[in-house]
Amino acid sequence: MPRVLLIDDDQTLCELLGEYLAGEGFDLHSAHDGREGVRLAVTGQWDAVILDVMLPGMNGFEVLKRIKFTSKLPVLMLTARGEDTDTVVGLELGADDYVAKPASPRVLAARLRALLRRQEQDREHDELLRIGDLLMDSGNRSVQVDGRPVELTGAEFNLLQLLLEQAGSIVGRDVLAEQGLGRPLQGYDRRIETHMAQIRRKLGPLSDGSPRIHTVRGTGYQYSKG
Repeated sequence: MPRVLLIDDDQTLCELLGEYLAGEGFDLHSAHDGREGVRLAVTGQWDAVILDVMLPGMNGFEVLKRIKFTSKLPVLMLTARGEDTDTVVGLELGADDYVAKPASPRVLAARLRALLRRQEQDREHDELLRIGDLLMDSGNRSVQVDGRPVELTGAEFNLLQLLLEQAGSIVGRDVLAEQGLGRPLQGYDRRIETHMAQIRRKLGPLSDGSPRIHTVRGTGYQYSKG
């Protein structure tokens, strides 16, 4: 039975979800403020965390950062409906998925199952991806270039992983937006371009001075296979 920690100050919601998820095969425990949530989350006894953004004592984003700093524990964020900013910030800080509140227990159970399946599949596959002098470890979400560690945000890592998995091929902006940033592509949104500029700056060029990432105008981006 998967053990899930719910960090939410709404005790009525916690009781409701606890009863429903128990019937779906989950063992749910609750914490009602951010500091208590962090203390429990890092004990290593959970399979996943459900984390609300709005919390007393310490907000959900700070809780998320502290969890991800010490563990690979999958985190599903609860965000206010229509608040795209909360969703994007959560994903950039390392959240693995999100559900808008008020959360349907049925949807939450389905997302939890999918999240745990992805985690299991990740364990079963080779976590190392090497393209030329770049090494990506999807297990600990780290990147090295010629042995040099490169610090990436959660969103930057997601986008780079999509490019590396299809190195030499063009990855469309719509795919990058939906799978890398967790939202549909919007015509006026320049967030992908901003992230790509940061990734290029942090990685630097290839050893021969040529660019690692090519922009295919009107289509997407391509990581060079060297």
